[in-house]
Parts: sequence; C-alpha cells; structure tokens
Amino acid sequence: MKTIKFKLIAFLALIALVSISCNNDDDDNSSQPPQTIVSIAKSNPNLSSLVAALDKAGLTTTLNSSGSYTVFAPTNTAFSAFLSANGYANLEAVPVAALKEILLNHVLSTKVKSTEITTGYVKTLAKGGASTSNTISMYIEKGAGVDINGGKTNGGGTVTTADIEASNGVIHVVDGVIGLPTIVNHAIANKNFTTLVAALTYNPASGFAGILSGTASSPFTVFAPTNAAFTSFLTETGFSGLPAIPANVLETTLKYHVVAGANVQSSALTNGQVVSTFAGQNFTIGLTGGAKITDASSRTSNIVATDVQCSNGIIHVIDKVLLPKF
Repeated sequence: MKTIKFKLIAFLALIALVSISCNNDDDDNSSQPPQTIVSIAKSNPNLSSLVAALDKAGLTTTLNSSGSYTVFAPTNTAFSAFLSANGYANLEAVPVAALKEILLNHVLSTKVKSTEITTGYVKTLAKGGASTSNTISMYIEKGAGVDINGGKTNGGGTVTTADIEASNGVIHVVDGVIGLPTIVNHAIANKNFTTLVAALTYNPASGFAGILSGTASSPFTVFAPTNAAFTSFLTETGFSGLPAIPANVLETTLKYHVVAGANVQSSALTNGQVVSTFAGQNFTIGLTGGAKITDASSRTSNIVATDVQCSNGIIHVIDKVLLPKF
C-alpha cells in the first residue's frame, strides 16, 4: 500500500512539474516581442537590398518604431532591375532624397491586409515635385492577384507574397520597385481610362503623352474623362471612333482638359471659378449640387472623383468629355 501511495505522489509531482514547465514556456513566449517590419526584412535574404535602401535613406528608425504600416517590399531582383533601368551603377549612386521618396511610395500609414484590399486609390507617404503637402496616390487593382500602379511594365509591381505580419504593420512582397507615378502612369494603371490613354497616344506627333509624362510646364491639373464619357462623346459628336476625329480637333479637346503650371486640389475649387486651360480656352467650375464643369459649349460634366496625386500633377475624374469651341 505504501508503495502505491509513493508512486501516486510521485506521479502527481511529475504532473505539477510539467504544468509549471509549460507555464514557464508560455511566459517565455509571451515575453518575446513580435518582430518589426525592419527586423523581418533583415531576416529575409531576398529583401537585403530593401534593408540597405532603408538604411541609406534614413528610414530604418521609422519602420522599426511603433505604428500600423503597410509596406510593399521589393525584392533584390526588383531593385536590380530598377537600378539598371534608371542608369544607376548601384544603390549608392541613387541620390538620398530621391531614394527616400521612392521608398516612402511603398508605404501606407495604415495596416491593410490582403483581405482588406479593394480596387481603387490609396495614399502613400511619398511626395513628388507637384505638391509639398498632398502625398502621392497609389492605384491598387485587385483581381486574380494584386497589381500596383499597373504592374512592372508601368513602373509599378505585383504582390507575390502577401500578409507577412509584423508588430508595427504588415508586409506584402512585390516584384517591382514602385516609382513615383506621372499623370500618364496613373491613366494607364486605371482601366477606366483606356480610351483616354488611346487618345493621348493616338497622334504621337503631338507629343502630348510625353508632355504629361514629364515636368516641362508642370505641374498639371487634368480633368480626366472615363471610358463611358468618351463613348457618350463619340455618340454626341457623330464620330465613329478616335481615327475619325481630325487630329487638330482631338489635340485641342485633350488640351482643354488640362491646366498647366498648377496642381489644383479639389479644396481650391470655388463656385463660379473660371479656369484657363492648356488649349487657351476657359471653362467654369460650379459647386452647387455637387462639383461640376460647364464647358465652352455650355455642356455640364460632373466631377466624380478628385485628388489623384501624381509626381507631376493631379487628376480629377469627370463623367463627360469637355468640348471647346472650334
């Protein structure tokens, strides 16, 4: 009987010891702080170029600190392609100021997991040359995958690995370095502007697409008609398609949607404001009952989306093509 009691006591002691040991293990695990975005990047050999870039740009402390960031993290291969495409011998050859804004263009100030991503515009932390206050917009398209600013061929990228959790946010690995998008980049990225892009590039001799891709005469404010707006325009004017529109008519019409030398945010629009355009003709802003434009032909277009910030200007979306006088 004594032997049985002794064995029972020993068994209960062993259970208690195991329980204490497990509790200690739990305490050890809970005392280990989760890794920051920078710590995770440092532990991933495919992100070593990103780590070096963050160090060079002075952003390591930012992404090591508390917060709730979303970082689209380019791989080493993506950085190599970026350096080659822009004529840089290595990362050290990239000017610090430019590198900092490019990196900030990969960062959102809120944590967005892949399940929360929807097609549309978000704001990065980067600033381009067009505005000192309004940060650069990023266009995310969610389909079978997630494309950023139209993918690699348009200066953007595609998410290859999503939802790497960090203590201060989340990382989505991308296959391209996301450059600061121009007006043309943003137009190409959004499939609602395919007709506008076709119109901008239809007559290469005009050089208009090149103008809106560059900085001469910038910043630009562009009132961008959607595909549906162009369809209605063709019906209204009787043209069978872009090829049927005389080159001078198309060019003047496109320039009528552009203000040169100003990055006009929606907050700066006023009721009755007369706007001088790149075409040398004016239109009038109305704010009663919603923001709208009355063109030189007394037609009204609604402004349906605003403040898509680009590196060389800003885009506001309209639902009707503006028609100048001819």
